[in-house]
Amino acid sequence: MAHPSERRRTFAIISHPDAGKTTLTERLLLYGGAIHAAGAVKSRKSKRAAVSDWMALEKQRGISVTSSVLQFEHGGARWNLLDTPGHNDFSEDTYRTLTAADCAIMVLDAARGVEPQTRKLFHVCRMRGTPIVTFVNKLDRPARDPFDLMSEVEDVLGVHTVPFTWPIGSGDRFQGVYNRRQALVARFKRTEAGNAKRVEMKVGGIDDPRLDEWLGDAPAETLRGEIELLDGAGEAWDRARFLSGELTPVFFGSALTSFGVEPFLTAFERLCPPPGPRDAGGTTVAPEDDRFSAFVFKVQANMDPSHRDRVAFARVCSGRFEPGMRVHHARLGKELRLNRAEQFFAQERQGVEEAWAGDIIGLYDPGLFRIGDTLSTGGALHFDAVPRFSPEHFGRLQLLDPLKRKQLQKGIHQLAEEGTVQLFAEPGREKDPICGVVGQLQFDVLTFRIEHEYGAKITFDRLPYQHARWVEGADTCDDLLARYIPMAVTDVDGAPVALFRDQWELDRAVRDNPSWTFHETAPIRATE
Repeated sequence: MAHPSERRRTFAIISHPDAGKTTLTERLLLYGGAIHAAGAVKSRKSKRAAVSDWMALEKQRGISVTSSVLQFEHGGARWNLLDTPGHNDFSEDTYRTLTAADCAIMVLDAARGVEPQTRKLFHVCRMRGTPIVTFVNKLDRPARDPFDLMSEVEDVLGVHTVPFTWPIGSGDRFQGVYNRRQALVARFKRTEAGNAKRVEMKVGGIDDPRLDEWLGDAPAETLRGEIELLDGAGEAWDRARFLSGELTPVFFGSALTSFGVEPFLTAFERLCPPPGPRDAGGTTVAPEDDRFSAFVFKVQANMDPSHRDRVAFARVCSGRFEPGMRVHHARLGKELRLNRAEQFFAQERQGVEEAWAGDIIGLYDPGLFRIGDTLSTGGALHFDAVPRFSPEHFGRLQLLDPLKRKQLQKGIHQLAEEGTVQLFAEPGREKDPICGVVGQLQFDVLTFRIEHEYGAKITFDRLPYQHARWVEGADTCDDLLARYIPMAVTDVDGAPVALFRDQWELDRAVRDNPSWTFHETAPIRATE
């Protein structure tokens, strides 16, 4: 019998802001049978907000500001969909989430092509060797020439492209897609149900005499000419090159109108790989190993505001999880009992009786877990650390109501453990922590969540620093200040951190202190 991990498929969806990533997520859930109408969880059709955007701030602003987990069964497989923020200000959450994915869907705007955030996220996937499937979205609007789009992907991202589907027109003239693998034209029919339901389509061969009647003489002739060019001069499909991240299959469609989504999902079911082996400090961990292992890639507080709970999201890498099992916590260096775990559909959850490699489980967290923690049976095991990036914006936190100090301390420390913010302390001013974030919008998220989830109102005094560096070789903040570092603080582990206003100050410090090493990411420190 096949190992249970071979039924698992774990993937993330990445894109530049406003490329239609969350809309595509809804359509995949619709066609996968996980929801009955786009924007509504099964049996809860009155809730029309995006399924994956569960946080109040996300629903207000219409953007994703935190990753969410959506798990469902389809086509004989267990799917774990990781929906990530598209906005650059929340990219650190996306980077961490990608460490848990075995495959990624890259969504491109058909009119804009490859955008800055697309490049950043693609390179994160490339560094990890994550296979990427490309979906060119928004064909219901005027779009660039598909040949130009593919050339841009190859030139800018350095990855070869193989179109699996091909668009028939764009904007008002978008009629459907040609499925190159099946040699079939799928012409979509607009219905009164709108985009909330599955769209109907007519299917026929490219040489079908009815094609000219369906599409019109000119569109049919254009399609035949483009397909002939692709078949004669296009890149050949090679699954091994796809799995190594060298080649990406490309699909065209419109998530808003659901045109092209069904052929995409059908092909993606075959393309998305099952879990593979992972490196753990020189030890290769295979998904079918009996030894249980997992790592925490996300911590989320207050998913259920009425219970003020904390959930640690863990990616299972090998073995079988069962409630009540005892595991070794690598950072703390001690054994823990995992009494309770849950699986998720955005904010909704249900208990887990077992989980296998590839699954995402939510562990009840009494404050023991941090991002990057490794859990395993059979002794200590350390997976590659989930990186904590250098913040680019800093602000000293100011509490507006001194009577809410206790609520503030609880809230800010919980959000720091989530990875929403990095906390630093200046010697002598520990009561007014300095918050470091990758994007400025994270300050708005912090202000909103501290007020609405913990009942404390805050503001930030912005600081003029752009870079943080963890300094190996310096023991205290005084050591840093003695070498003319502009500002010295400590992180949550007490490690000295140097803050710099610009690149010139950083370069000078590196040049003047050759015996020190300046790290852009925080070192992982074990707790005795």
